[in-house]
Amino acid sequence: MLTTIAIIVIVILFLSTAIRILNEYERAVVFRLGRILKHKGPGLIILIPVVDKMVKVSMRLVAMDVDPQDVITRDNVSVKVNAVIYFRVIDPTKAIVEVENYSYAMSQLAQTTLRSVCGQAELDELLSDRDKINTQLQEILDTHTDPWGIKVATVELKHIDLPQEMQRAMAKQAEAERERRAKVIHAEGEMQAAGKLKEAADLIAQSPIALQLRYLQTLTEVASENNSTTIFPIPIDLFAPFMKNKE
Repeated sequence: MLTTIAIIVIVILFLSTAIRILNEYERAVVFRLGRILKHKGPGLIILIPVVDKMVKVSMRLVAMDVDPQDVITRDNVSVKVNAVIYFRVIDPTKAIVEVENYSYAMSQLAQTTLRSVCGQAELDELLSDRDKINTQLQEILDTHTDPWGIKVATVELKHIDLPQEMQRAMAKQAEAERERRAKVIHAEGEMQAAGKLKEAADLIAQSPIALQLRYLQTLTEVASENNSTTIFPIPIDLFAPFMKNKE
């Protein structure tokens, strides 16, 4: 009886240490007596107690914040820049064997790369052409992490912190630009109005009777207002056609 109980206990202990269940997004890198085996999972896997050692690796996409970095741009402006990196492990064996801690290594590599790439760009480029900077960061990081079995999907600059003096200077520049645009639009409007007046003058010069009709219309508009007395000069040329007809 005691022998049976002992055997049952041994079997239960063996199964508890030998059987592992991995989720769909997990893989197990197995070391047998220190030597690497092919990664396993997902689902049910069986390990040899004491002989096998398992290291779990998540295959899900990871979003990592990069701490703000002090950067001096190519035009000698000091800014703080931070970013976010999206990456995933595509080769669990390399991620465990080739680098000691791939998350920490990725964080340090991202910080140095962020300072290097942003330091080679001018401030206007950082503010207006972020897509180009993001692409450069993604390509550099992906090249360096490929031997680690890691794929960098996207890199996005989150925030660029400017000094107060630079913010005030940019605000003045934006205000000056708005005033310049307003003056240009006003000048273009005056030019278009002058062109229309010239066209109207040319049309009236071709037909003098049109000027007389416009004159009479103006008199009608003035007379319709509630004015007590209206003195309006009438040019003698207005009666010239009638005088010709009388002759």
